[in-house]
Amino acid sequence: MKKLLQHIANGENEFLEFKSSFNREVIETLVAFANAKGGEIIVGVNDRKEIIGVSVSEESTQNWINQMKQSTYPQLIPEVETFIIKDKTIVLFRVKEFPVKPVSFKNKFYRRIANSNHLMSLDEIANEHLKTINSSWDFYPDPHHSIADISLDKVANFIKKIEERTQQKIQEEPIDFLKKMEIVRDGKLTFGAYLLFAKEYCSISDIQIGRFKSEITIIDSIS
Repeated sequence: MKKLLQHIANGENEFLEFKSSFNREVIETLVAFANAKGGEIIVGVNDRKEIIGVSVSEESTQNWINQMKQSTYPQLIPEVETFIIKDKTIVLFRVKEFPVKPVSFKNKFYRRIANSNHLMSLDEIANEHLKTINSSWDFYPDPHHSIADISLDKVANFIKKIEERTQQKIQEEPIDFLKKMEIVRDGKLTFGAYLLFAKEYCSISDIQIGRFKSEITIIDSIS
């Protein structure tokens, strides 16, 4: 709470914006943050850094999230936290830099530059897309899991299989091996590392096999 109050006192900046109420500009700004380096919006605070509060319930928060999902592509789902300060409710929306860019809001693309949102040009949209296809989703840090969520036994078994196949001894310990492979970077797990070595059942992954009639036509599949 103290950190939040300090954020409000410091005022708006490249990564923080205040809104008196939830409206389309909230979604537009979250999209702009996602297309840049991420950011936060506090709903219930005005431009003068005054906490005015907002009327909110669990149902209305879910409705806001649904509006974002329905009007953005790829679907943007922010983290949401509700705080009560001096009997006034404020809502914090937080998004990280999106791994698949650019994200659109009602078929328009925005990017955060300094303290404002800018409509992206066709060149900027194309450049962001090219950056995305040159850096796959599994390369990005996983904000929801840590090294504690993976099985080092699975990593050790993987190393053993490589040694058997190459007839060469790998000297690194499991974590050091993952760092060398760049699927753990700066102490953070990547999506790829989690999918490969998840300790528990991973509900976000599956295997799909397709039989292709041509390069773009699938005639049979199983998952």
